[in-house]
Amino acid sequence: MSAAAVWSVDPRTGKRRERVATEATAAGVDRAVRAAHAARETLADRTVRAAFLRTAADLLDASADEVVTTADAETALGAPRLTGELARTTAQLRAFAGVVDEGAFLDVRIDLPDPAAVPPRPDLRRWKIPLGVVAVYAASNFPLAFSVPGGDTASALAAGCPVVVKAHPDHPATSELTAGLLRRAAAKTGLPEDVVVLLHGFDAGVELVRHPLVAAAGFTGSVRGGRALFDAAAARPAPIPFHGELGSLNPVVVTPAAVAGKAEELGSGLAGSMTLGAGQFCTKPGFVLAPAGADGDRFLGALAEGVGAAGPAVLLDHRMRAAFVEGVTERAALDGVTAPVPPGAADEHTVTPGVLAVDAARLAGGDHALLLEECFGPVTVVARYADETEVAAVLGRLPGNLTATLHCADEDPAAPGLLAALTPLAGRILVGGWPTGVAVAPAQHHGGPYPATTSTSTSVGATAIERWLRPVTYQSTPQHLLPPELRDGNPLGVPRS
Repeated sequence: MSAAAVWSVDPRTGKRRERVATEATAAGVDRAVRAAHAARETLADRTVRAAFLRTAADLLDASADEVVTTADAETALGAPRLTGELARTTAQLRAFAGVVDEGAFLDVRIDLPDPAAVPPRPDLRRWKIPLGVVAVYAASNFPLAFSVPGGDTASALAAGCPVVVKAHPDHPATSELTAGLLRRAAAKTGLPEDVVVLLHGFDAGVELVRHPLVAAAGFTGSVRGGRALFDAAAARPAPIPFHGELGSLNPVVVTPAAVAGKAEELGSGLAGSMTLGAGQFCTKPGFVLAPAGADGDRFLGALAEGVGAAGPAVLLDHRMRAAFVEGVTERAALDGVTAPVPPGAADEHTVTPGVLAVDAARLAGGDHALLLEECFGPVTVVARYADETEVAAVLGRLPGNLTATLHCADEDPAAPGLLAALTPLAGRILVGGWPTGVAVAPAQHHGGPYPATTSTSTSVGATAIERWLRPVTYQSTPQHLLPPELRDGNPLGVPRS
């Protein structure tokens, strides 16, 4: 493994900005993991953990101008978007501090002994403990909320797990800056800085998931990269949980009754959602089933008008730009596919958002599987259907997704059946609205059937902490040997059943 230089690159020009760091060697990965592993016991105190998370949020907020400026220079996402993302990131950290304080995540369950039961029941006391060192693989499209200080890191730290983050190559300077703030927050709350360690480099990422002291991993990225790491995690002598978010088409179904009442509103709403952030959201609606006919024409016209007005976009890097141009070109060349708004290259650094359309009958008949795969960037595919049979046939071909959306009218007779057909396809089902934007809330679920994710867990919301814990039961254990959370009298006041 070579120790190559890591550069910050401006996606607006493709030019290097500055040398940021050096890729980690195999020995460097080993040192990082061992340092994090050595720090794990210091996270045992929940009061200290909660203080650490809140301090990290405070330091990020205090450095907002520098963080946003640095991230924009590496991602071209713009200050308004990144300012909002930073607010989301610090809110996540504070929310997990509240989860730690409250203690319900420990899932304490106590069964008192009952000699008269058949068979006799001993004293049983169950709770959840941290797994150990968690490897976090940062995302390209969210340099804050799904990267170094993001939800995987926050939830793992909240669980009591030290974290080794593999930075994304698209924003290394942002990663260094935010990792430094997290490490400073650790020091300010009396923890070793190595409860958070940052690494760079593709080879380092592979070495990291294979390290025997890494106990679990969280990943957000492509199907190809995520599946390779997932397979490596499973192939270890001691396999580990791998919670990967890999890809999602996020299908939308529009009923005839819905489009008859608000065709223009739905078309413009879809345009805004699928071009948001240059179409680089994991929840971008990339495939739409809409009725054929005059109302469907009005919907498609409003969509085309909104997308056409969006203008050229800068993607996160030139590799993604090239993949987008290649992907839309291949899709547009398929038989029967039209381009109401042709997507593709605008100039050597930007792309043009677009819309592709096809008769749903072609997909229902088994053709054009490529249209049912995610194309990362500002494009959506509209499949125009003639009847419910075509809708059912196309939905039957779709892979797992993060979201699925239904637009229907009030008392729409088609709605119950369509909702039932969409529910097995995704982890979050919307009726009305658009899937871009993921609220950070206890009831949120950001995950779905493969390839959306590799597990049934969520990476957003309070229950994301469950990924980094495992249950342990103490049987017939003397009070003085039990953790305080399990002792009679509940001295720490945690929720218990």
